[in-house]
Amino acid sequence: MASVAAAPTADAPVDQKTLPKTLSFDNVEFMSANMTGSSVDPKAASSISEALSALGGKAGNDAIKAGAELGQLVKAAGVKAFVECGVVEHLHKLIEDRSTAEPALYAVKGCAEAVGAKAEPFLVPFIAPILSCVADKKKAEVRAAAEAAGPAIIEIVCPQAIKNVQGMLFAGIAETNWQTKMWSLRLLGQLAEKSQVPFSRSLYQVMPVVSAAMWDSKKDVKDAAEYATLKAMETCQNRDIRPFIPAVIQSIKNPEEIPETLHKLSSTVFVQSVDNPALSITVPILMRGCNEKKIESKRRVCVIADNMCKLIDYAHEATTFLPELLPAIERLSSEMSDPEARSVAARALKTLKNIKESAEAFEASKKMEPEDVLKVLEEAITANVPGTKLDDKTFRVSLEYVACLLSGMIDGMLFEEEQWKFEGVCPYLAPFMPQADAEAVCKAVYAQCYKACVPKDAAEDEDDEGEDLCNCEFSLGYGAKILLNNTRLHLKRGKRYGVCGHNGCGKSTLMKAIANGQVENFPPPDVLKTVYVEHDIQGDLSDLNIVDYVCKLVPERSRDDIISKLDEFGFKADDSSPANINACISGLSGGWKMKLALCRAILMNADILLLDEPTNHLDVKNVAWLENFLTSQDKVTSLIITHDSGFLDRVVTHIIHYEENRKLKNYKGNLSAFVKRVPRAKTYYELSDENISFTFPEPGLLDGIKSKGKAIIKMDRCTYTYPGRDKPTVRNITLQASLSSRVAVVGPNGAGKSTIIKMFCGETKPTEGTVWRHQNMRVAYVAQHAFHHLENHLDQTPNEYIQWRYSSGEDREANEQEARKMTKEEEDNLEKVHVIRNDDGTVEKRIIEALRSRRKTKRSYEYEVKWLNKSEENNSWIEREKLEEMGWAKMVQRLDQQEALRAGLASRPLTTKFVEKQLGDMGLEAEFATHSRIRGLSGGQKVKVVIAGAMWNNPHILVMDEPTNYLDRDSLGALAGAIRKYGGGVVLISHNREFTEALCPERWVVENGELRREGEVAADEKIDASANEAPDEVMDSLGNVIKVKKEKKLSARDQKKLEKKKAQRRAAGLPSDSEED
Repeated sequence: MASVAAAPTADAPVDQKTLPKTLSFDNVEFMSANMTGSSVDPKAASSISEALSALGGKAGNDAIKAGAELGQLVKAAGVKAFVECGVVEHLHKLIEDRSTAEPALYAVKGCAEAVGAKAEPFLVPFIAPILSCVADKKKAEVRAAAEAAGPAIIEIVCPQAIKNVQGMLFAGIAETNWQTKMWSLRLLGQLAEKSQVPFSRSLYQVMPVVSAAMWDSKKDVKDAAEYATLKAMETCQNRDIRPFIPAVIQSIKNPEEIPETLHKLSSTVFVQSVDNPALSITVPILMRGCNEKKIESKRRVCVIADNMCKLIDYAHEATTFLPELLPAIERLSSEMSDPEARSVAARALKTLKNIKESAEAFEASKKMEPEDVLKVLEEAITANVPGTKLDDKTFRVSLEYVACLLSGMIDGMLFEEEQWKFEGVCPYLAPFMPQADAEAVCKAVYAQCYKACVPKDAAEDEDDEGEDLCNCEFSLGYGAKILLNNTRLHLKRGKRYGVCGHNGCGKSTLMKAIANGQVENFPPPDVLKTVYVEHDIQGDLSDLNIVDYVCKLVPERSRDDIISKLDEFGFKADDSSPANINACISGLSGGWKMKLALCRAILMNADILLLDEPTNHLDVKNVAWLENFLTSQDKVTSLIITHDSGFLDRVVTHIIHYEENRKLKNYKGNLSAFVKRVPRAKTYYELSDENISFTFPEPGLLDGIKSKGKAIIKMDRCTYTYPGRDKPTVRNITLQASLSSRVAVVGPNGAGKSTIIKMFCGETKPTEGTVWRHQNMRVAYVAQHAFHHLENHLDQTPNEYIQWRYSSGEDREANEQEARKMTKEEEDNLEKVHVIRNDDGTVEKRIIEALRSRRKTKRSYEYEVKWLNKSEENNSWIEREKLEEMGWAKMVQRLDQQEALRAGLASRPLTTKFVEKQLGDMGLEAEFATHSRIRGLSGGQKVKVVIAGAMWNNPHILVMDEPTNYLDRDSLGALAGAIRKYGGGVVLISHNREFTEALCPERWVVENGELRREGEVAADEKIDASANEAPDEVMDSLGNVIKVKKEKKLSARDQKKLEKKKAQRRAAGLPSDSEED
């Protein structure tokens, strides 16, 4: 029977650390097979009877000697003498009478020392009367005897028998006699020192009792309580907590030291898993900290709670503390006056609620009362050792003791089978049956209790059949950040594992570490072949044909083998085929690149396929092919990272989830089965911004645009042919978009979607047709391969990248667009001589040097022209249409874009603080936005940087090509939420139908290079001009509030009066009035 310690989905941990290095039956004497379990020898019984009769009259040294002699007699007769010879009964009677208690207590001590552990079930019940005797007011001899007997019993107690003893000690601490309290605390400390891990599982019950005793009025009780508290805390195995035990004890004694202790704890980087014992030590301090006056202390309580609870392996560990801790943190999140402190409390509250939800969702680890365990014991003995007399009084005492002991082990989830065998069951059965029978009984009892108490899901996750490929424990980091800490990766042959977790948790880093052989304890390549499947072509091989490319990467296979395998994957030696094996590899679509990568992996005899976002850039047809391929591989294991929930549901057999405590957790079943067990993971199916929210900046007003439905960009009969090709990629494309547009561009791979969008955004110029844009509109474009925006900035931070992009007052990336580059003909037009008629009627030949500015006319714009070899005083204003006729259309467009960009950038300065806020609005924390280089970011984080950069100029139209690539479900939900609230138009290219159908009522269907418009155009609505007005107050970077001075709005009548007054002042030669202006 496997231990549940390795089962990662149990609610409470099953401790593996409790198993000593050597457990054996060296000191255990089993009944031999030829013995019949006969009663105590009559001669021995007679000797014991005589000793008991004489015992009552002993005192002092004679009592000590008589007690030791009785112990030797019982040892010789065997443990049955305790009941059959009336030893237990007689000693109890003697102790009840204080005049005979002294020798009886020494007799208990003598039996404990002589008989040892075998006497445990019979002597432990004496703890209660012993604790009563230590407070005897009449006889100091009785107190001394009791003080000697108590530690002797604790010394023989089994480390697992916490439940058998603790109740009596707790009752003693609750007594009013200070001596009873003191000795109960001392014995509790002794038990803790002896038991360690089993004792730690009950710390949540111990800590309130011993910490309260530290405030007793009697100094001896206080000292004993401090000793017990120290020994109890030292049973905690958490290395992060142990250094703070003295400080915690001092805080309990002196509450004024709580703030300093909280400071120390909040400054600690917790890396070890946090369990119930660790929480038992810290939560009482946190609860006291919640009542501190200073906000800083309360904030630290929230920091500690958040940090520790994120490292809880099993949510059930925290359930004993949630009823008091969760409401306290919730109160802090609303009552603290500091907004930043409230946000810290809100973060901690969210963590606690997640733990509560997980604990409620998982099947709880059940407990068994002693009477229930006793029934299991009796059934196992009856089945495995027929004829055993269960009504034997001596045997009955042992059985009831074992039942209570095992009940305590079940409460602590101590399910290591070796402990049950060598400590929990067999030693107590040894006097009554042979070793083989005792072991058979133990095995049956363990199996029954394990089945009844351990959650079914926990056993199923771990007991999966199949060949093990990998079962290793390791840690993983990136730079100074710990991604995984002492976690386990367990993979079986032929299974398909979906790796799930939020952006930046380290999914791709794990894949690359496995591929590069950097995961500690992972089988080496000569034992286990792993292949990282990527559909990006290596740059230095992009000019090879398909066969040569594969030959280069898989040199150990013959060319004929490679061609044969390529044929199986659909690659043909046919010029009409979209995957001609003799064609250049760079011409393949995304779907064929994925097939080629998988073909290469199979040729390399891969045991494990590592697939990072395999559905990116694939249309529905190719995704279906990939699903069929992966599910058909019964000898190859797949490790898959994807944010396509449907793909995960249809393909994977297990989910490997990144938990908040930096651990990997293995869940059997597909994504929907995982969500049933972890309800908060429902975000994998929803586009919800409940967990994360993005905020897009609102676009400004456009001249002449009074409603959101009015077109601000139009394409008319546009055709585009790529250089070197005879056939156009797209043709006769006619479309338009407005501020209210929500458009999904759909179609198969290679249909021309990205080409149309590049013309739409100005990335490329149509070969035929026209593209019209409003002069002041701004477009944000996020390309299909979003990372190309960042390729030249990998060693900059995201903040530095955005500042570089816009520092010149223009969008430097936009200036690199093909449509903005000057052709030779356009450059020649700039140098043409133009005949210009001056104001005085004369005609002059001039060459335009530059455009300086523009101004609005009634229907269009005029542009200020600087003439070559003329001073600025001779500048002229020329209408837009005239300049376009003169060949300056592209420079007019560039000036329009500069003015539009300037209007977009005017709302905020290009400073580190404001750029950091922009990145924060896109879900990128300051740590990554300002303090981490782009090279070290995850795919999802890079996409957020690209979107934030594109949105910096407050665009009117947002165009995203495959925006769902690399974003996790929470980020997709946040992106969807931001799009819904955004005041500008949105155009999306995506194969993710769930995403586009939730957002876009209008569809542009692209097939065979042609576009067809379907669906409903978004409802028109009037633009609220006041919504774009400046606020009454703004805050500068230092937090100072500045009142904004606004222009006064005048009625038409007042405006006419003002103009008349201005004209009169000018006619009189008076200066203008600044207030009137």
